[in-house]
Amino acid sequence: MKLYDYILSPSCYKIRLMAAILGVKLDIRPVDFHPGFEHRGPELLALNPAGSIPILVDGELVLTESSAMLAFLAAQSGPDWLGRDAPQETARVQQWLSFSHRLTTNLGGARLHQMLLRPGNIESLQAQGVAALRELEAGLFEQRLRDMRFLASDRATIADIACFPYVALAPDGGISLDPYPNIRLWLRAIRSLEGFIEMPGIHRLHELKPDPHPVNGGK
Repeated sequence: MKLYDYILSPSCYKIRLMAAILGVKLDIRPVDFHPGFEHRGPELLALNPAGSIPILVDGELVLTESSAMLAFLAAQSGPDWLGRDAPQETARVQQWLSFSHRLTTNLGGARLHQMLLRPGNIESLQAQGVAALRELEAGLFEQRLRDMRFLASDRATIADIACFPYVALAPDGGISLDPYPNIRLWLRAIRSLEGFIEMPGIHRLHELKPDPHPVNGGK
């Protein structure tokens, strides 16, 4: 499989992370996203007319949406990552996948504005990002009441991988994660997954400082 990738893109990182956890080897094709705008050049537009990355190519199959890529990778390892144990779990996975697209817009938009000076109303993007984080915090709190650490199940699914990068990188957009103890616990749970890999701005678990605001002593 060939992945057209930009090292600083959270959406590209989702695919690298999923592949690493599953032990799937990817042929990484670096793309000069900034400042070269290679993703809008003729070669990549032929693969994805939307002019976005990541792009995953496996033989004749070309995928241009990160959620589809996560599902494709996960399907090769069995049903666990797709939430197929029960209809309710499958529905939760799909709902959080849809939610992840909102994170790309608001948290991702704020990050692009702050880091690459992309146009946008930063106050509006940050307000939308805070609203999304509050929604995520509430969802994770409800899961903790069910003795579940992850978004849709007692184990990680593609929903967690889809939401993780933009949440972890929210501070790059000027949005603090300090007010969200359940989100911080969830971020650590994902970092503890076997096969976890980092990206710039997202560190491995052993490189993190102790959580200054643990929940129940951090247990």
